[in-house]
Amino acid sequence: MAKLKVYEYPHPILKQKAEKVEAVDGEMRKFLDDMLETMYASNGCGLAAPQVGVSKRVVVIDIAHEDEKPNPLYMVNPEIVWKSDEVQVCEEGCLSLPSLRAEVERFAAVKVRYLDYNGKECELLAEDFLAIATQHELDHLDGILYIDHVSRLKRQMLVKKLEKMRKEQGGN
Repeated sequence: MAKLKVYEYPHPILKQKAEKVEAVDGEMRKFLDDMLETMYASNGCGLAAPQVGVSKRVVVIDIAHEDEKPNPLYMVNPEIVWKSDEVQVCEEGCLSLPSLRAEVERFAAVKVRYLDYNGKECELLAEDFLAIATQHELDHLDGILYIDHVSRLKRQMLVKKLEKMRKEQGGN
């Protein structure tokens, strides 16, 4: 397995609509493993392929706490097939927007259809935090970041904060 580079806002790949995966083969499984290793190394709970520079419809998620056994979820070509009427607000962060957080409104539950690690078609009813993480990661596949769900003013404040942090760290 290999740790991949996580692309940060405003890299253009983060705004692209990702392409469908043709087959879940050995190469794709290796990529899924690398994504999972990258997510764990970055202390994330989800990662989408565009975040590591690959414009494919692939995400990995693991919402298990540090004191719990890992429970990775691999989703290839995921699509939301049902959304609850109920919504919830949760503070979100993103590996592509390091150190930033904002409250985002999401559906409280979603049903997702996807191919798993072995290419088998699956359906998952995601609720609570898993629903939030799933919607967040699937948004990445359509070029949507969580800051696109907040007001223009809040988004501008977050981007300015990110730029300031990068200058302080000697970045761009």
